[in-house]
Amino acid sequence: MKRIFSGRVKTVIALAFLLSVGLAVAASALGVDVPGVIVKSMLKPLRAGANALTTQAEHLYSYAFRYETLVAENEELKQRIAEMQDDARAADALARENDRLRSLAQMQEQREDFKLVDANVIGWASNDWKSTFTINKDARAGIKVGQCVVTANQEVVGLITEVGVGYSVFKSVLDSSLEVSATIASSGYNGMVQGGYATGEENMLRMNYLPSDSVVRNRDQVVTAGSTVYPRDLVIGYVVDAGFDETGVAKYAILQPAADLGALEQVFVLTDFATE
Repeated sequence: MKRIFSGRVKTVIALAFLLSVGLAVAASALGVDVPGVIVKSMLKPLRAGANALTTQAEHLYSYAFRYETLVAENEELKQRIAEMQDDARAADALARENDRLRSLAQMQEQREDFKLVDANVIGWASNDWKSTFTINKDARAGIKVGQCVVTANQEVVGLITEVGVGYSVFKSVLDSSLEVSATIASSGYNGMVQGGYATGEENMLRMNYLPSDSVVRNRDQVVTAGSTVYPRDLVIGYVVDAGFDETGVAKYAILQPAADLGALEQVFVLTDFATE
């Protein structure tokens, strides 16, 4: 029968046995739990890893919680900003309305013969030659074709050209087909005003047929000369340039419209006035 262990193996086993016995005796003498120490040493890295994972999980949870909180706070701030913007717009609209009412009261005090119908602008159409506005009043309010449209500041803005059901349309002074008899207030020179039709004059007015010897100054005020359609002294615009027309025998002036036609919200239709 063959030997199971060689002499060298037996020697190693014997030495290991003796070392184990020696460690056990030493541990017993010192009161040390060697197996416990070994186990603790083995578990220490595992515990450290578990602690690290726990800490990382806590950090992730804390970040997720803070992120959700920030998202909620951001949405709340957006809502507050939107509400503040709505309040600011409402305040601006109220301020503009108050300004219009004050101007309207002043105009009615100065022009007692004016009968006015207030209307809100609900549409605007414009191209190179045409400029019209749609308002929310019709014949039931006394509006008719051919009536003058003004602002609360006595600025002429156009002429009613169509009356429908629930709406009316007026050509603005920028429309090139509309002509208004006008006067330069400071000098009394007369001419005809119509919408600018040359390149670069699309949002301007042009006053034609001024005398060749007329003196036209920058910022001169131009007003209506008076007719059965337009009462006298409604403000049309202000001179920004002047020159001689193509014939060389008459002058023209370029005017900035008095009314801000791009910001019209409310207008007044002049349904009746005293003619001179």
